[in-house]
This record gives sequence, structure tokens and C-alpha cells, in this order.
Amino acid sequence: MKTLSKTMDQVAKRNPGEPEFYQAVHEVLESLEPVAEQHPEWVEAGIFDRIVEPERQIIFRVPWVDDDGVVQVNRGFRVQFNSALGPYKGGLRFHPSVNISIIKFLGYEQTFKNSLTGLPIGGGKGGSDFDPKGKSDGEIMRFCQSFMNELYRHIGPESDVPAGDIGVGGREIGYLFGQYKKLANRFEGVLTGKGLAYGGLKGRVEATGYGIVFFVREMLKHFGEEVKGKTVVVSGFGNVAWGTINKLNELGAKVITISGPDGYILDENGIKGEKEDYLLELRSSCQDICEPYAKKFADAKFFKGKKPWEVKADIYIPCATQNEILMEDAEMLVSNGCRYICEGSNMPTTNEATAYLQKNNVIIGPAKAANAGGVACSCIEMRQNAEKTVFNADQVYKQLEEIMVRIHSSAAEASEKYGFGYNLIVGANIAGFVRVAEAMYFQGIV
Repeated sequence: MKTLSKTMDQVAKRNPGEPEFYQAVHEVLESLEPVAEQHPEWVEAGIFDRIVEPERQIIFRVPWVDDDGVVQVNRGFRVQFNSALGPYKGGLRFHPSVNISIIKFLGYEQTFKNSLTGLPIGGGKGGSDFDPKGKSDGEIMRFCQSFMNELYRHIGPESDVPAGDIGVGGREIGYLFGQYKKLANRFEGVLTGKGLAYGGLKGRVEATGYGIVFFVREMLKHFGEEVKGKTVVVSGFGNVAWGTINKLNELGAKVITISGPDGYILDENGIKGEKEDYLLELRSSCQDICEPYAKKFADAKFFKGKKPWEVKADIYIPCATQNEILMEDAEMLVSNGCRYICEGSNMPTTNEATAYLQKNNVIIGPAKAANAGGVACSCIEMRQNAEKTVFNADQVYKQLEEIMVRIHSSAAEASEKYGFGYNLIVGANIAGFVRVAEAMYFQGIV
């Protein structure tokens, strides 16, 4: 990383104690050396230095009162990372692990993910260390209202359009939107992932998962294979995992695992039909455990405290959270004969594990490309709101599929152009970066 080593050193110096952010920046910049060599004008204009620095970081206090009348205080975040291509776009995450490093890494990744869609949206991310697990509807409503009391000052349909993420589903989006509408005195598409009754998009819940499977299909097609008949290991059991499993079943694959913080489920008969439907119930329980699946279905097995990467399969799709595939997991995957991994969650694989997997000829579909279906459909929802119209599900799925096919093509072509062969990680980084860099260059030093 000869040309960009100074940039990496500066990131480390300016962002101490932020390992997730540093990891994300390093993973992208190590792909961009040939781009820097071909575009010295971008180096001179400081594009590489500016693109790793958020345009704005907002941290605020979120006080609220629980059901016992006790005042609680959480911390809220919104990192508006890059608006060169359009208004900031990215989800809100409510989880006790949330901190500035995680929000910055997510916002940084979001910038390139959004660029890859080809749509006019910039990158941002936000959230809070609030834990919705075990909270009543009233507590969640009061927290969301307090959170929006500050956030509303910084968002708008032409400036910043948040969506949901971990811990922020339809219920939370509803409370957030209701408070925004009251404070701003406007009914506008300032949040995506809304309910169908008030401007939401049909197909949005399953969008990320469907997009992942469309991307997997294109990966396999490159090697003359198809999804039908493949055995698949999936981690997680939330919206992303459910949408992924739903579409895989539709295309004739067999999904045999889900997982949670408590362990993983192995169902060798396949997670489909009634079992697939049960995932929605499991998710809505807000207990964040998957063991109840094995108690409900006798043919399933639960492995406490373990990850599903020890199970042999044709395709592996992590859909839980960041850094869920560590070096020891990568070694296990390779020993299992793993050929394909498609990342459903954001940055699920450590840089060390990624390097090992690629060295052992594992084909990886990177998260910033493969899981862009969610934000793509968020942008479709923005269009629906702006045009005051309603798209049906088939129209949404058609647009989503076209976008995911285009993302795969862009990543594959960029990798080939810069001499990396079929390396979707490098290709996605380059393709996503180039579009943002061009916009930044033409807009001047801002």
C-alpha cells in the first residue's frame, strides 16, 4: 500500500480505539493502490484522504423513562459519511454493542455499497447503545421519541434518509416517523422501512435477503453452476436470514442452519414451509435466541455456544453481525471444502480470515455488494414517496434483481480491468470507490 500508506497511518492516528473502523478502511484501501497509480489527480486532490473522514459526526444524549418511572440515559449517533452522490442513506442500529467505531465502519461501508447500486444516494449510518430486548412497547416508543427529538434536526428527504438495521424494525420506524412528523409538521419520505399503511414499500422486509440470493446466483453462474440443488449454511435468524432462506427455497436450494448468540440450529431436512414461517415468530419474540426452534421441531438439533461454520455445505451465507468469521472459522471452512461464501451481514469476516480464504481459492461475495439489496429497495421507497405512488411487489422485485445483477457485473468488470481476475472483494471496492471519487473530484475541495 505504497501510495496510500500515509492515509492509513493518518486513520490510525486520528481514530484510536476504533478497530472496526480501521479494519473497514484498511480492507478497502489495500484494493485501491492500482487506482491511485492510474489517477494521480485524485491523489493530488486529496480524494483518498478525504474519503476516510466523515463529513459530519453527531453524538447526542437520549434520556427516557422506563415503565418503573426510572430515568434512563443512552447515547445516540448519526455519522453522515459522504454525500458526493446524493443524500446520506443508511440504517439505524439499536444494540448495546453500538459505539462510534461501529457506526463509522458501517457508514464508510455504506458509502461504497450505495455507490455500487448506481442510485443517487450517499452514505451514512446511525443508532444507539439502547437494547430493545426485553423492553415493553411503551418503553421502546418513549426511547424512539426521545431519540428523534434530536435526530430530526439533522435529517430530511433531500439531506439524510435513515432506515432500519439491527434492533430497528417496523415498530421502531413507526415510532420514529410519528415523532418526526410531529416535530417537523411535514409528512415526507424521511425514513425508509415504513409500514405499508403510511408509505412503506412492498417487499422491503425481504429485500436484503433476496438481493443476496440474486448475487449468489450470479456468482455461481460465472462458474457454470446454479443455486438449485445446493446445500446452504446460513447464520442469523433475523430479516436478512429469513429473506435469504425464503428466496433460496424458491430457487430450489436446501438451507440447513440458522444461528443466534446462543448457538446454532442444524436441520438436515431443510428449513422450509412451516419451519421457515416460524423464523418470523422467533424473530418477533425479541429474545435473540434460536434454541426454541429445536424445541418446536424434533428433527432439528441445537448446538449451544457454537457457530454453524463446522457444518459441511456448498454455500455459506453469514447473516448475523460483523466479524462472525474469525481465523479459526476460516480454517474450518477450508477443511470442509468450502467453495463459496456470500456475505449477508456487514463485514462478517475479519481481514485475516478473508486473506486465508482467498489464498485457499474460496470465492467470496463481499457484503458491500451482496447485501446492497436492502438499501436499493430503500431508494425505491424514496422514489415511491417522492412520486406519491405505490409499487406492487413484482415491480419491486424486478427492480431489485436488475440492480443486483448490475452490481455483480460492475464488481467483476472492475476486478478484471485492474488485473485481479475474478476477485469480487477487490472489484466491489474499486467500482464503489471510483464512482464516489469522480463525483468528489468534480465537486472541488469540499
